[in-house]
Amino acid sequence: MSRAIECVTASFRAQHGVAINRSRERIFLPETSLHYMAAGYPHEKLLGMKIYTVSSDALRFLVLLYDGESGSLLAVIEADHLGRIRTGAASGVATQYLARPGASRAGVIGTGRQARTQLEAVAAARSLRRARVFSRDTVRREAYAREMTRKLGLEVEAVSSAEAAVRGSDIVITATSSRGPVLQGEWLELGTHVNAIGANMLNRRELDDESLSRAALIAVDSIEQAKEEAGDLVHGLQATGGDWDSVIEMHDIVAGARPGRKSATDITIFKSSGIALWDVGSAGYIYQQALVEGKGRRIPMWAES
Repeated sequence: MSRAIECVTASFRAQHGVAINRSRERIFLPETSLHYMAAGYPHEKLLGMKIYTVSSDALRFLVLLYDGESGSLLAVIEADHLGRIRTGAASGVATQYLARPGASRAGVIGTGRQARTQLEAVAAARSLRRARVFSRDTVRREAYAREMTRKLGLEVEAVSSAEAAVRGSDIVITATSSRGPVLQGEWLELGTHVNAIGANMLNRRELDDESLSRAALIAVDSIEQAKEEAGDLVHGLQATGGDWDSVIEMHDIVAGARPGRKSATDITIFKSSGIALWDVGSAGYIYQQALVEGKGRRIPMWAES
């Protein structure tokens, strides 16, 4: 996770400079769907695309990594776990820049695979004393609490409501597939930072209108992409009378071009949709490590040993 946070931080800085990011495109068929997103990383001389399918029985992710000079294919990387860890890392970066320095209590809504790397990243960004987690399935949330307690070495408590997870938390994570809000703004204490990562389609929301209206700062990974798929903001800003001019891209904050949190009482939100530049930057790091492990031989990643 620490390496992933470094890669995503670097990609935010590159995004502020000369890197090129293309928003996700989607193709829907009756039984399955195809999703793809691409980016160019000039300083690293890399090009790449993440492409994945979603069906009733599985999600299948790949990153295709290309040499930015020759155009040759460097690697085909299975990217299910890669996607989860880079999404978590982005929330870790947002937490580093937007959460209060002394934030030590986390609240998590959702217990899926994304929720695990989210809490791992937040724990890497801040010294957590405890975390509370809620999901509708009692067995799953208790299993999550046990697993993450062992993994992170901090107390993770399963609680019986989303409100119980949120109230008293300095950092809140929403990582669900809900079509309606799971976080109520009235639960948020002054100074809370929210990482909202679960809803990346226009017909889904995790945050209610009050969460947005109470926020002093709303940051996204890409305004272009958020306008296409962040239902939380597309519908929430319209309902609250807000506009996109008030939304900041996270790379501006990381690069120091825009301020982040201005006071200890600010409520801040990072709405993550997930961008291709994170995948390409992380895949490039993995590829270089594979070369090191392979004693410097530039061999295809798919070659048999």
